[in-house]
This record gives sequence, structure tokens and C-alpha cells, in this order.
Amino acid sequence: MASIGIIANPASGKDIRRLVSHATVIDNNEKINIVERIVLGAQALGVEKVYIMPDSYNMGYRVEDKLNSCKELRCEINVIDMLYFDSTEDTVKAAEYMENKDEIKCIVTLGGDGTNRAVAKSVKETPIITISTGTNNVYPEMLEGTIVGMAAAAVASDKFDKDKFLLKDKRIEIYRDGKFLDIALIDAVISRDVFIGSKAIWNMDTVEKVFVTRSHPASIGFSSIVGCKKIIYPEDNFGAYVDINLSDKKTIAPIAAGVVEAVSVSQPLILDLDNEYEYVTKGRGTIALDGEREIEYAKDQKFIFRIRRTGPYHVDVIKALEVAQMKGFFIGG
Repeated sequence: MASIGIIANPASGKDIRRLVSHATVIDNNEKINIVERIVLGAQALGVEKVYIMPDSYNMGYRVEDKLNSCKELRCEINVIDMLYFDSTEDTVKAAEYMENKDEIKCIVTLGGDGTNRAVAKSVKETPIITISTGTNNVYPEMLEGTIVGMAAAAVASDKFDKDKFLLKDKRIEIYRDGKFLDIALIDAVISRDVFIGSKAIWNMDTVEKVFVTRSHPASIGFSSIVGCKKIIYPEDNFGAYVDINLSDKKTIAPIAAGVVEAVSVSQPLILDLDNEYEYVTKGRGTIALDGEREIEYAKDQKFIFRIRRTGPYHVDVIKALEVAQMKGFFIGG
């Protein structure tokens, strides 16, 4: 039985950066529409069961009711039976369930960098397809739900050489005083902001360092600051870090949607995979992971930042569909 999982984060794309930038708002009704199209695209190519993360907006049940009412639902929709609290932990738990459910061969996520970071805490082997519905959207992509459903079906079929369309992603691993603490998929930012507060970080005046696994001027957010000086691709076996607010030379970068600023940034220094960067704090502050402040620190704490290729297996949707087409996956009916 070909089965897929869907994690649609109802909170993605609704943080305070909507007030300090010009980011797109994707509401929960549109997320429901996207999930409907994923289900329809997947079932057309053989997916028989779809597992969906529960949430307070009941997106999974609404999708099921709507597709049943228009008599288009042919596969089984299973909203996971788990306690949920409208927090990041819901995504972590749902991803863990899907990772450990043998019949689920592909997971589709709807969210931003933060959502996928939560998924990456649990998912190690199950391939993921990411749809951008968040604020910081470097990791996920703008993809049509129908096409995503088709690609998820191709991945879940287990009929193809996955090495042709899967990439094991990098991640930043953060250790404090010798103990593993947390991860980031795209960037980790050391800031003098003292409190986590609303989580989202947007004030460049407080930023000290930025670590990245990838960087490109076509990205939005902190990784673009590095990307406007050096491009680092997902497949490159290294990352980099920069110092902020220590140089007179400035780089113009898109730090948020519609916000392009001149930022004081050093020349990027390469961090090869598995190499360590040690940082001893000089005072209090926070560390933001993929755009959100998650870690508070005090003076004289030692942090280690290490980039490793231990992230999720990320599906290249276009290549997956090309491989499926060459193998005759779409012939039938």
C-alpha cells in the first residue's frame, strides 16, 4: 500500500514579521486548498492512504469532508490520533509518527524554515517534499499542490532509483558546554537580544554572527546576507559564517520580504563539514535558528557550531517527475 504523510502547520506565515516586512499571508483556508490538491494528485497515481497531522483548525477533517462532498475522494485520509497543543512540538511529534510508520514513504510539509526545522528533528530517513507557506522560505519551495501530490506518489511507489532525485541535506548542530542542544537547517544567528519574546528576529543592530548551511542572493532572510557575498549550494560540502556590525564595508541584502538593507558584514569564512566553531559568550543574548529565537544564553557559556550532512532526505520534485516519466509511471488509466 502506497501511503504518504502531510504536515500542514496552521501557525506558519503568521508571526510578527508580517508587521515589520511585506511578507505574503497564506491563511489556513488556502492551506486546506493546497492539501486537497496534494491528495488528488497523489491518489491519481496510486496512493491509497494519506496521514495528516491534527490541528485546532481541523484542516485534515475539512479536506476529507470537502473531497467526500464533491465525490472526488478515493483514497483513505487518516488524521493522526495524537494530543496536540498548537505548538512546534505538534510538528515534531507528527513527524516522528510518520518517520516510524513503515508504510509512509514520503512526507509533504506546508510551512516555512521553522516548520521544516521541527520536522528535521524527527525525520532522518523518510524523504520529504516542502511547500512554502511560511515567512522565511529558504528551505521550502513554491510548488503547486497537484504536482507535489504526483511527485509524492512517485516517491512512495518505491519503483525508482531515489539517488537521482534525493539529497541528504546539511544542518547546523549546536552544542552548549559539551551537550547537544538544537539544530538549524539554514542559518543560526547569534544576537544580543536578551529575551526570546515573539521569537522572530528582525533587528540587524543586535546581530553578531550568522552561520549558514547554504546561501544565495535569491534567498530571503539572514542567509541572503552571506549569499550576497558568496553562493553556497545545498550540495556543497561546506557552510560558512560571517561577523555582523564589525566592518565599515556594507553589503545590500534582502533580509526580509520587501526589506533590502545595507548590512555591515565580514568576508564569509568557510566551515567544512564536521569542523567545529567555538564561541564563548561575552554577555547575555539569544540564538535564532532558521529565523526564530530559540536559545537564551548567559555570560561565559561555550557553544560549538558544527555543520554536518545529517538533515532530511529532500526530494527534488522536478527530477522525481522526470525520472517517473522516463520509466513510464504516467502511462495507464
